[in-house]
Parts: sequence; structure tokens; C-alpha cells
Amino acid sequence: MKGLLIVDMQNDFCAGGALEVKESEHVIEPINKLIEKFNKNGDFIIGTLDWHPKEHKSFGENSNGEIGKIGELNGIPQIWWPVHCVENTFGAQIHKEILFFENKIYKGTSIEIDSYSGFFDNGRLKSTNLHKILCENNVDTLYVVGLATDYCVKFTVLDAIDLGYKVYVVKEGCRGVNINENDSILALENMEKMGAHVISIKDIKF
Repeated sequence: MKGLLIVDMQNDFCAGGALEVKESEHVIEPINKLIEKFNKNGDFIIGTLDWHPKEHKSFGENSNGEIGKIGELNGIPQIWWPVHCVENTFGAQIHKEILFFENKIYKGTSIEIDSYSGFFDNGRLKSTNLHKILCENNVDTLYVVGLATDYCVKFTVLDAIDLGYKVYVVKEGCRGVNINENDSILALENMEKMGAHVISIKDIKF
């Protein structure tokens, strides 16, 4: 079965948010088209959400780290981020223009470790329920969209490939942070190298 995986389409990553991804507004229309298509075909839809406690140590202000710079958090390299997607706040809510979908996975809930991937934390110490839910719904093929290409999309895709899913990344439905200018381009190339198919929405015929 096919599944649409929508990564972190939350207010804090969209225009005006605490960790705004440039051009994030351009992914809303293609994502909504895919939601409509998957709903019409009776395929599975699920989304991930960053859901951080306010004390999360990936936040620069909580770890005395300079925003955008790399440090170390519990032995794992960590980029220091501004406070974002704090659980039960407006910034953590899914953008109001994204069409409703029911199934959601919450990640980044442990204070001590960040979680870019929708499947595992950054140290692969714990998993979310995403793989379990996909298996329960017989999903073996994933179409992935969302924010951001160079972080949560990339690591979710790489873990999905490692877990045995066939993965398509729909490029119109993704945008990146791009701390470095070519980060998103390099992320897409890395995903392709590892086995993902980077496609255009017009290539989806089902």
C-alpha cells in the first residue's frame, strides 16, 4: 500500500515562525494536492511533528550554544536551534492551510536528544511508533514531503530506506533550511544515492 508522509508542516517552520524555512509557503499547494489524491484513492496519510519540551537541550538558549553552530549534546553532534515547536503551543501546530489528516507522530519529546527522523531519535536510542503504524496499515511505499529537506525530511527518508520502504521524495513538496547554501541540493543527492527516488508531482499518475 502507498503512504503519504508529511514531515513537520508546523507553524514554527513556516512563514513568520521561530525557525522559518524560506519558501515554505510554496509547499502547501502541492502537499494539499497529494492529500486529496491519497484520500481519493484510499491510501494512507500520516504526518510527523516536532514536539519539544520547553527545556529541550537542542535549543541554544538551554545549552548556551550559538544558534546555527554545531556543538555536542550527550555525545552526539548537535546544531543549536532557536526555541521552536514547543509542545502544545501555536508554533507546534500544523499550518492552518494544510488539509486535515488524522494520523500523527510526535518526535523530539525527550529533553536530552534531538529527533530529526520520524522513525528514531538522533542517536537511534529510541524509536517512535511510525514504523509500527505503517506496518499495521500494510504501507510499503512512501511518498515524502515537508520541512525541511536538509534535516527532518532527509533523515526520515534515510531511515525509511534502511527499514525497507520504497521511497519517493516529491521535490515540489519540500524546502530546506540551508544553513549552507547547497544543503538541500546535497540532501536530495544523498537521498538518491541511498536509494530514494526524487520525483516531480506531475510524475505521480496513480
